[in-house]
Amino acid sequence: MKSVKTWPVLMEEKASEIDRLKEDEERSHNWKRWGPYLSERQWGTVREDYSADGDCWNYFTHDQSRSRAYRWGEDGLLGFCDRQCRLCFGLSLWNGKDAILKERMFGLINSEGNHGEDVKELYYYQDSTPTHSYMKSLYKYPQNEFPYTSLVEENQRRGVEHPEYELLDTGAFADNKYYDVTAEYAKRSAEEVLGVITVTNRSDEHSQITVLPTLWYRNTWIWGCKHEGCTMKPSIKQLGEGVVHCKHETLPKSRFYWGPDQNGKQPKLLFTENETNSQKLFGVDNYTPYVKDAFHRYVINHENDAVQPDGRGTKVAGLYVLNLGPGESFKIKIKLDNRSNCDEFEGEDVFSEKIFDQVVKERICDADEFYSKVLSEYLTEEEKHVSRQAFASLLFTKQFYHYVVKDWLAGDPDMPAPPQSRLDGRNTDWKHLFNRDVISMPDKWEYPWYATWDLAFHMLPMGRIDPKFAKDQLMLFLREWFMSPNGQIPAYEFNFSDVNPPVHALAVFSVFKMTGHKGNRDNMFLARCFQKLILNFTWWVNRKDPNGHNIFSGGFLGLDNIGVFDRSQPLPKNGQLEQADGTAWMGFFSLAMLGIALDLALEDPSYEDMASKFFEHFVAIVDAMNALGGHGLWHEEDGFYYDKIRFEDQEDVTCRIRSMVGLIPLFSVLVLEEEVVNKLPGFKKRLDWFLKNRKDISENMVKKPGSEYNYLLSIAGPKHFERISKYMFDEEEFLSEYGIRSLSRYHKEHPFEMCLDGQTYRVPYTSGESKSNLFGGNSNWRGPIWFPVNYVIMKALERYDFFYGDSLKVEFPTGSGNYMRLKDTSVEIASRLSKLFLPDGEGKRPCHGNDEIYWKNEHWKDEILFYEFFDGCTGRGCGASHQTGWTALVTDCLQQVARARASKDAETS
Repeated sequence: MKSVKTWPVLMEEKASEIDRLKEDEERSHNWKRWGPYLSERQWGTVREDYSADGDCWNYFTHDQSRSRAYRWGEDGLLGFCDRQCRLCFGLSLWNGKDAILKERMFGLINSEGNHGEDVKELYYYQDSTPTHSYMKSLYKYPQNEFPYTSLVEENQRRGVEHPEYELLDTGAFADNKYYDVTAEYAKRSAEEVLGVITVTNRSDEHSQITVLPTLWYRNTWIWGCKHEGCTMKPSIKQLGEGVVHCKHETLPKSRFYWGPDQNGKQPKLLFTENETNSQKLFGVDNYTPYVKDAFHRYVINHENDAVQPDGRGTKVAGLYVLNLGPGESFKIKIKLDNRSNCDEFEGEDVFSEKIFDQVVKERICDADEFYSKVLSEYLTEEEKHVSRQAFASLLFTKQFYHYVVKDWLAGDPDMPAPPQSRLDGRNTDWKHLFNRDVISMPDKWEYPWYATWDLAFHMLPMGRIDPKFAKDQLMLFLREWFMSPNGQIPAYEFNFSDVNPPVHALAVFSVFKMTGHKGNRDNMFLARCFQKLILNFTWWVNRKDPNGHNIFSGGFLGLDNIGVFDRSQPLPKNGQLEQADGTAWMGFFSLAMLGIALDLALEDPSYEDMASKFFEHFVAIVDAMNALGGHGLWHEEDGFYYDKIRFEDQEDVTCRIRSMVGLIPLFSVLVLEEEVVNKLPGFKKRLDWFLKNRKDISENMVKKPGSEYNYLLSIAGPKHFERISKYMFDEEEFLSEYGIRSLSRYHKEHPFEMCLDGQTYRVPYTSGESKSNLFGGNSNWRGPIWFPVNYVIMKALERYDFFYGDSLKVEFPTGSGNYMRLKDTSVEIASRLSKLFLPDGEGKRPCHGNDEIYWKNEHWKDEILFYEFFDGCTGRGCGASHQTGWTALVTDCLQQVARARASKDAETS
C-alpha cells in the first residue's frame, strides 16, 4: 500500500520575507515563480491587434474577450499566474442579473470615454510582500445588474468640459447592495499557493451569488509559433472530487484543489478548452465544440452541453452557488500544488483548518514584520497604512508582458496572414524586440503595457522593498532584446520610436545608492548599466540635436498635451521646435552620467575620462540654454525658460507658457565635491585645463567660497533659480495645496495664445481632466499635479540645499514673508503631496474627491486609489485610477515628512 505523506511533516521551517528574498536571489527557491502577473486587460491592446488600420480598441473588444482566445497574454479578475503566464487562475462572478459573467474588468475604450479610456470598476490592492508570499486584493461587485450600457451611453453623451460618469454615480452601490470579494493568496512553499476567496454580502437582505474560481492554460498551441518553448498542448484532468491534475511541457506537473461549498460538499467542476468560439464571432467552424465562453453559456444560458463531459480540458472552474444572509461571509479555499512530487501527497487533508489557516496567518505576520522594518518608526499609523497600500499596489501592477514584434508583424504559421499594411505600419523598425518578461506596468487596466520613463520612477520605491527586482528591471530595458541597436530605449507599444524623457540613468544611480552602503554597493550593476546608457546618450545627441548646438528637440517627452502642438508631429510652416524641457532633460542625463562615472572612477580610474566627457557636455548645454541675445531658451524679461520655434523665413516665436517645461531646467543640479575631485587626479587635471581654457562657459559654474574644487553644476544659476522659484512657490501660480502644478494657474485668466498660418492655438489652465483631444484626452499636463516631476523637484531642492545650506533661503509661499532653507521647501512639497491620501478631520481623503462613501462607510474608508495625476485645485484623483507605479513615490514623501517631524520634535524637546 502506498504511504501518504501528511502535510504537517512537510511544513516549511520558519522563514521571514527577508529570507525568501535572499533565497529567490540565490535561486535556491523560486519564490517569485507565482505572482499577480495576470493582466487586467488583454483585449484592446496593440499586441492583440491584427487589423489593417491599427484600431486596436475596436479590433478586439471587451464583448469579444469572453469568447476569443488571446494570442499574447491573458487577463482575469483578482488572479495570479506563473512568470510566463502559462497556468493562470482568476475569479468569475455572477450576481444572477448580469447578461455576462464577470470574468474581467470592464471599462471604456478611447472613443467611448469623454476623457479617453477608463476602467469602470472598483477594486483595491490591499497588501503584498515582494515575493508575493502573501497577497490580498478586494473587488466590489454590485448585486443589481452591472450598468454596462449606461456607463457607455452617458460618458459618450458628456463632453470634455463635463466630469466622467463613474460607477459610483450610477447608484450601483446604493443601499449597500453589493458584495465584497476578497482574494488572499499565501505561499506555503515556493511551489504551493493557498487561496482564500471571501465573499461578503454587504446588503441587509439575503442574496445569491455564483462564484467560479477558474484555472486555465494560456493558449500557446493553436498559432504554430516557435518561441513559446513548448509544442504540446497542455491538459487539465479531473482526479477526484474537487481536484485536478495539470500537465504542461515546461512546468512541473501540478495539482489544483477546490475546497468545500456552503454545504460541506466539493463543488461541481466544469471543463472546457481555452479556444475561440469562431462560430459565434466569425461564422466558421470551431476547432472543438468546447470553447472559451462555455462557463458563461452554462451558468447564464443554461447550456449544459457547452461544457466538456469527460472531465478534461485546458480550462476548469469550480461551481459555487452561495446564499448569503445580511452581512454574511463565506470563504472558498483553493490550493495550487506545483511541486514536482505533488502526486506523492494523494490523500492529504489539503484544507485542514489547523494547517491551512495557520499558513495564511503566518504569511500575514511575515508581511507585518517585513513592513515594520521598511517603514520608518516615525510614521503615524495612518501614514503607515497609506504607505503599505501604495507598496502593495506597486507590487500588484507587475504583469507578464509578451510581444515579439517580428512574429507579430509577419503573423503566425497556422493563422491567416495579417494585412500587408502591417509591414509598413506600427513598430516596423523594432523587429529585434522580443518581450516575454514580468514587467512593472503603470496600470494593468488602462496602461497594461510598459512606458520606460514610468518604469524608471516605479523602481525608486521598488528599490526600497525589492532591490534585486528594481535592478533587474532597469537592466532589462538596456538588454539587446529591448534596446534598439542604435541605442534608443523603446517608449511604449503604441509607438516604440516615440521619445520618453531620459530618466533611466537617474533611476539606475538612485537604486544603486539606496541598495547598500558606500563601499559595499553593486558596482557591477552600475558599470553594466553605464555602458549601455552611453549608447542611449549617444543616440540622443545624434538624433535630437539637429543643429549640433546642444539645444534638443525631444518631441513628445511624455508630457502629452502640455505644449501648443502635438510635439511628436511636424510643426506648422516647417518650424523647428527647440525644447526647454528636452534640452534640460539632456542636461539632467549628463549630470546623472557624470555622477555615475565619478562613483565608478573611485574604484576604476579608467572612468575618469568618461566623467570628463559628461562634465564638458553638461557645461556646453548650460551655455546653450542660458545664451543671451535670444540664442538660448532663457527669457530675461519674464525670468523663465521657454520653448522656441525657429523659422527660416520669419522671426522666431517664443512660447511664453509658464509650464513644467520651464521648471525642468531646475532638475539638473549636482554638487562637485572637493574630496571626490582630489581622489581622481586624471579628472582633476582635465578639470583644471577646462577652467583655465574655457572661461567662456566655465563662468556658468558656481564655486563655493573658500574651496578650490567645490562647485555647483546646474542649469539654473543663482539668478535664474531665484526668479524661477518665485513662480514655483507662488500659490497663484504653480504651488498648490497638494503639490506643484504642471501649468501655472496664471493661465486660467490669461490663456496662452499663438497665431500661425491663420490658425489660433491656445493653452489654458485646466486643473483636472483634459479638455484637449491631444493623446485621446485621457491625460492632462495643463494644470494637474503629477508625482514624478514633483519628486524630481524635491530631490533637486535637496541638492541645491546641500551646496548652499543656510546661505540661501527663499520665500515660501511667495509673498508670505516666510523664508526657509531649500531642504525645508522640499519637505513642504512632500507634505502637500502626502496630504492627497491622508484623511482630514472628517475622514476625507482629497484623492477621492466628493465621493462620500469613502469617508462615511466603514467598508470603504480604508481603501485608497493611487491615481495617475491629481486636480491642481482640489487634489481629486484623475486619469488611470491604479497608476501606482510612479504615484507610489508617495511612500518616499511620507518618510521624508515623518523624519522632518521627528527631527523638529527632537529639537524642541
